[in-house]
Amino acid sequence: MTGRPTDGLLDDARGIQDDLVRLRRTLHARPEVGLDLPHTQEAVLRSLEGLGLEITTGRGLSSVTAVLRGARPGPTVLLRGDMDALPVTERTGLDFAADNGAMHACGHDLHTAMLSGAARLLAHHRDRLAGDVVLMFQPGEEGYDGAHHMLEEGVLDASGARPVAAYALHVTASGRPSGRFSARGGPTMAAVDNLTVTVRGAGGHGAMPHSAKDPVPAACEMVVALQTRVTRAFDVFDPVVVTTGSFHAGTQNNIIPETAVFETTVRTFSPEARARAERTLAEACHGVAAAHGVEAEVRWHPLYPVTVNDPGSVDTVARTVAELFGEDGYETLPRPMTGSEDFSRVVDEIPGAMVFLGATVPGADPASAPDNHSPLADFDESVLGPGAALYAALAAGQLYDTTPGPSDGPPPRMRRS
Repeated sequence: MTGRPTDGLLDDARGIQDDLVRLRRTLHARPEVGLDLPHTQEAVLRSLEGLGLEITTGRGLSSVTAVLRGARPGPTVLLRGDMDALPVTERTGLDFAADNGAMHACGHDLHTAMLSGAARLLAHHRDRLAGDVVLMFQPGEEGYDGAHHMLEEGVLDASGARPVAAYALHVTASGRPSGRFSARGGPTMAAVDNLTVTVRGAGGHGAMPHSAKDPVPAACEMVVALQTRVTRAFDVFDPVVVTTGSFHAGTQNNIIPETAVFETTVRTFSPEARARAERTLAEACHGVAAAHGVEAEVRWHPLYPVTVNDPGSVDTVARTVAELFGEDGYETLPRPMTGSEDFSRVVDEIPGAMVFLGATVPGADPASAPDNHSPLADFDESVLGPGAALYAALAAGQLYDTTPGPSDGPPPRMRRS
């Protein structure tokens, strides 16, 4: 690596593209959900063999933390890739599609392969690095708060020094052209919390509702009231998104049940809106319950905070993308996204950025292609090499040492799974 920190990285990444595709497909064919990902962890560990990394695995989850030491002392940069899948039955028809009722419908198999590729690129150029890189392979992003667990187990102190910056990549199956990177400074992804409401009435015969206390219409009215409350209690320039995705009541059409339960996801972009949502939405449910003569138990389950990108880190991303791929390779996100991320836990502690990478498959329209989390979601594997190169370049750019050093040829081959 001579001249600039990015020199040679993209060519080297192209040289390992086929290996990254094989690793991605191995992971895709055997997806695992949650915090316990033994087969995924095993594949990651195999892919890192021979790179001279200091590797530890999680005590309470199937995480992998790998520290790459540069040739000389310096700061630490953290790179994160999430590894878990979703409880979605895949319908892509791919030759390597999963058949176990789970699916990498959010592209975490690509993230894992790209981060593994970045480890190889950085190990190949470690003689030019003044500092260390922490590679954070994380389970449980999809609702299990894996980042929190890894922070509790000390990932931010893995190198012996707190990272000065942290970066994560996230592919998208639609919405942007393949190969295009994007980010923005400030609030970038929403905070997410779950609202669970149990409405308790008195059961009875469906032919005589006056002799019972029917929880179903009360619960239905609550679902509608939550939407109305959002439009009347919150500033439209500090948005709140409320979606009820689960509603359960009863066993038969002529039986009035005793209870009805619904679950709602709540997305906010500021601590103030988040706190108000917890209070205001509960008040709406209790008010409807009182009007119907039933009781409502409202439980608020806090999940992930707002993902706030550090503006300086975003500037670094934009500059690095331009060096690797040209000015057209990067665009600023025009607005925050209502999806959520537990990478927010990391950037709450240290400056960093979540970066998005378009991966719409060739021939598909980004505006209409199946999106992340769809059972039809598919991703363009050609972004694996570029993603690995950007991961590596973001670390190398902050640890680059201009002292001449030997080159040891192309990056090592990845052990096949």
